[in-house]
Amino acid sequence: MIFEPSPEDRLAVDGLRRMIEREIAPIATRHRDEVFPKQVAHELLGLLSRHGIGGGWVPEEGGGLGLGFVSSGLLYEELSRVSPDAAGLAYVHEGAAMKLHRGGSPGLRQRYLPGLVSGQLIGCSAVTEPGGGSNVRNMKTRAQRSGNGFVVNGEKTFISNAPIADVIMLTARTGEQDFSVFLVDPREHRIETREIAKLGLRSWSLGQVFFNDTWIADDYLIGGVGEGLRETMKGFERARIFVAILALGIAQAALEESLRYAREREQFGRPIGAHQLVQAMLADMATELHAARLLVYRGLALLDKGQRCNLEAAMAKIYATEAALRIASKAIQIHGAYGLTTEFPVERHFRNARMLTMPDGTTQINQLVIGRELLGIDAFGG
Repeated sequence: MIFEPSPEDRLAVDGLRRMIEREIAPIATRHRDEVFPKQVAHELLGLLSRHGIGGGWVPEEGGGLGLGFVSSGLLYEELSRVSPDAAGLAYVHEGAAMKLHRGGSPGLRQRYLPGLVSGQLIGCSAVTEPGGGSNVRNMKTRAQRSGNGFVVNGEKTFISNAPIADVIMLTARTGEQDFSVFLVDPREHRIETREIAKLGLRSWSLGQVFFNDTWIADDYLIGGVGEGLRETMKGFERARIFVAILALGIAQAALEESLRYAREREQFGRPIGAHQLVQAMLADMATELHAARLLVYRGLALLDKGQRCNLEAAMAKIYATEAALRIASKAIQIHGAYGLTTEFPVERHFRNARMLTMPDGTTQINQLVIGRELLGIDAFGG
């Protein structure tokens, strides 16, 4: 239960930290409240791929580094402290690369996987729909057999990376109870995308994808027909834990800003950090952050063992994202009126933290997941 970084992990994080400060931070600052343009997103993924982010999960035989999830989590947490937007871009992209590695044909892997691992291509996964939300089985997007391929009609929404993606891993209904995954190449398949403006994480692209009689050949099928739901659900555990990692980075940044301000800002003739109530807030912030980190790394350790961790992933996702929101809120309080201004970064940390209670299952959906795991009773009614 002690998740102590190995010497190799410490070296990797130190090297990443230096690169982030030198190359990632200036880019993140320039695009602080605007979507990373596609060219910039490619640049970020190219820089990060050299440090095992964006393709590190892919085994060496697939061109990746074959990193364990604990090692990868340490890297993503360090990146999230400076740019959770870049971390989100990379983890969604990396999930698409893993789907291709596991289920793609040799031809598809040869054609697309090297570009995904290197950051020359940007990947995403399209599951969520306007009327479905967390109810994946209510999916309306259909892929109907047509000759040696499928015709797809439907709409996906709240899809991270979609407007800038080169590879979209689409989950669609191929029968009454069958769901399948297809690789969609926007250069070859007729689709339309649209960016969604949002409260926080504004540099991380989020959008809608529209399919209107889009024909996709059998060659682009990932795995077999009807295997998509199992693959999609399996990815939720990993996704929930990595959303929680973004929350750790945001919370760490908010705490660091608060500690700095508490030492420097004077009131009533002494630093505000000398006041008991400020110290109490800082103590709560640090305690919640450490507790969240333990939950997150427990989930990562289970992923490394290849064990199912629905319960642990849901707990980590709930606690880390809600804790980050509370920590960022206290950071604003410590900064006083300055915390409400864009002159200080804590208001951005608050907006970013607020975003993370929603994706890959809201807090309430994950509470139902936990309840189902504890009781064996499904509150979803299915």
